[in-house]
Amino acid sequence: MSRRGMLAASAASAAVTTIPAARAKTASAQPAPSMARIALTVNGEARELELDTRTTLLDALREHLQLTGTKKGCDHGQCGACTVIVDGRRINSCLSLAVMHDGDTVTTIEGLGTPDDLHPMQAAFIVHDGYQCGYCTPGQICSAVAVLEEIEAGIPSHVTGDLTAPAEATNMEIRERMSGNICRCGAYSNILEAITEVAGRQA
Repeated sequence: MSRRGMLAASAASAAVTTIPAARAKTASAQPAPSMARIALTVNGEARELELDTRTTLLDALREHLQLTGTKKGCDHGQCGACTVIVDGRRINSCLSLAVMHDGDTVTTIEGLGTPDDLHPMQAAFIVHDGYQCGYCTPGQICSAVAVLEEIEAGIPSHVTGDLTAPAEATNMEIRERMSGNICRCGAYSNILEAITEVAGRQA
């Protein structure tokens, strides 16, 4: 073996043994995650969790409470698939840390109704075929329920023409308020019909 070949083989051998050791040293230097204990009321049931403080509400629901009806879509708050209702307000659970909701009341799609006792919005989505693949449907339904509560409470939107008059569940109002929930299958007209039907019953 030439001198050059011997040096190359020695360098390669040293690298193989050194790199794992360096990685192990770096890994052991990482600080332990900061943990926090929180209490939530989820779908009417008191739950306590000990979580990494970086855990999102979405991951707490899906991974720790096994409530997988709430979907992880874009994970950037743009699609609305992760929409849940917290203390009466809809939020994108992928953008909110679980520790921010200590003591809050959370309602997911599982808490709105059951197969034997559907929420009116769930039933309307079935009647009007307001879903195709169904992935966005839990977020759509949670958002729709909150939208009608917003309108009933008189909360205006960007398209509300008269801020002094009671808000109405018009097509334009519903479309504007539901614009944060994306349906990649394009079932928007069916979704609108379902929400309009429930709004008509509540009027």
